Amino acid sequence: MYLSELRIWNFRKYGLKEKDNEICPGLTLQFNKGFNLLVGENDSGKTAIVDAIKYTLLTQSYDYIRLEQEDFHLPQGLDESERASEMRIECVFRGFTNDEAKNFLEWLGMEKIDDEFQYLLKVFLVAKRKGRNIFYDIKAGPDKEGKLLSGEARNLLRSTYLTPLRDAERELAPRRNSRLSQILDSHESFKDREEDHYLFEVMEKANLRIKKYFEGRNEHEESLEDLQGEKLLKEINQYLGEFSGVKNNLNSNFSISDMKLKTILEKLSLNLLSTKAGLGSHNLLFIAVELLLLKREGYSGLKLALVEEIEAHIHTQAQIRLVEFLQKEATTSNIQLILTTHSPVLASKISLSNLIVCKNENALPMGPFHTELELGDYLFLERFLDSTKANLFFAEGVILVEGDAENLLIPTIAQIIDKPLSKYGVSIVNVGNTAFLRYSRVFKRRNLGEGILDIPVSCITDNDIKPDIYKSVEKDTETKSDLNRIKTIDQRRKEKEERIQGQFVKLFISPEWTLEYDIALGGLQKELFTAVLQAEKIQNSNRYGLTEKKINEVDQTIEKQYEEWTMKGTSTEEKAFYIYHDLMLEKGISKAITAQCLAGILKNADKNEIQSRILGDKYLEYLVNAISYVTVGADKDD
Repeated sequence: MYLSELRIWNFRKYGLKEKDNEICPGLTLQFNKGFNLLVGENDSGKTAIVDAIKYTLLTQSYDYIRLEQEDFHLPQGLDESERASEMRIECVFRGFTNDEAKNFLEWLGMEKIDDEFQYLLKVFLVAKRKGRNIFYDIKAGPDKEGKLLSGEARNLLRSTYLTPLRDAERELAPRRNSRLSQILDSHESFKDREEDHYLFEVMEKANLRIKKYFEGRNEHEESLEDLQGEKLLKEINQYLGEFSGVKNNLNSNFSISDMKLKTILEKLSLNLLSTKAGLGSHNLLFIAVELLLLKREGYSGLKLALVEEIEAHIHTQAQIRLVEFLQKEATTSNIQLILTTHSPVLASKISLSNLIVCKNENALPMGPFHTELELGDYLFLERFLDSTKANLFFAEGVILVEGDAENLLIPTIAQIIDKPLSKYGVSIVNVGNTAFLRYSRVFKRRNLGEGILDIPVSCITDNDIKPDIYKSVEKDTETKSDLNRIKTIDQRRKEKEERIQGQFVKLFISPEWTLEYDIALGGLQKELFTAVLQAEKIQNSNRYGLTEKKINEVDQTIEKQYEEWTMKGTSTEEKAFYIYHDLMLEKGISKAITAQCLAGILKNADKNEIQSRILGDKYLEYLVNAISYVTVGADKDD
């Protein structure tokens, strides 16, 4: 069996929703049978989801769990008097074997899936509060009311829980009710072996030798040369005799442990053999021990682990190895894992179908049938979704670009127009020029009833229609006038928008040809010309870079070129074509280095003057609008 679905009414940030005039759960979330990774920024609801499960099912480590007044939903912006007085959390289990189902016969229901009836178990926490007094029950059953779940059945539903700030060394050290002793005590190697386990023999011998030492003898009843132990014990017992009464004469002796298996296990510790092991290594050891409990043989209860911030104290490469192993283990070992993370590295290393994105008041699975992604898109994105691109799952807004130039230049433009991307939590992702459609589908939901991924997404692309001046170098190429005879430019733009746009995804297309050509047509032409010539100097000189001499040479070249253009009456279109085509394309000058140089020039210029020119430039309006969309917010595109 596995946790198939979670429904929440009025628990923390998840309140109520209304659909077709009916009150519905504030959150309905479907889980995979094996591996699930919850990702999202801080306060996105990941911990609320884990705690909702934990409060309903309790934990294998018997953590103290108590509902607080603050756990009841309070709508944002309202005062305390509007806090909900009732709460409900429902866990739905499916996939039962007969051996598992026999433990819950009193509470099981049936449902028909693909013409076959299958077991279904609903376990729900129902809570009410009166002032600060909170009352709740754990019930189960196929109907809404259910009946109380027995203690035996509840124990079979307990989850394994690892806290985000776990103290692995303490949990694996000897102490009363240590986590290590709980896990060992539940393992088949120790269960129901209270008197015949080998450890009894070991501990009995150790206790005997310790006892004899403090009596001044060895195990063969021979006197010891070292009588300090005997002297110490006699002194203690002498004091004890003075303290106790005649009828209750107290006596004592030393031992390692009581002869009970649980007490013996509480004396054990598990240590790494390396003397240099730190927090990260101990966390890996702790997770390895917890897997023992999940994979124990003959256990017919729930095999579910809840792990918050799986990356805690673990360096990047170890995180990757761990999550890849756990993803494989969940598939092959019939266990279920629900993990949370802030790490884009981990988000990029798991199957997209195992990802659940938490955003605002939604938790959205990214698997097939949940998004508009096609099956082929999943294979493509799992090949190319690296840690940089995975930032999009943690962002307040996303800008998708198709090249290095936009990736380098747009953050600078955003800074100049007072919309710094970092301040607004916007990630810029370079997807390459063939992947727009695939990446945009990540943000579109197939079933809007599940919720919508309300992250504004700007897709920035080139118009990619060559100007008529291109005929001067290639007479046979199709240019703006040729294409307009077949289909208007506006029609082509509209077709692009229809493919990409939808929900919170918008497409922003350059007005003419490419980013660089359009910049050259506008008010930053001279700055771009300078950047192109600087880039040419840089890419041919890895050792010295851009020296003062080279900067002067560039300035002189530009001054001379503009004098020549003035004398000839060269048009703006001709200048732009020369800068972009004749220099950048024909000479193979790097677009990325050019963008880097242009960004530097803009940063060093007078901000107010450059800002005014950018905001007033019709050729840069599409970039300004794209930045504004993801930083100011957006209305849903109908």
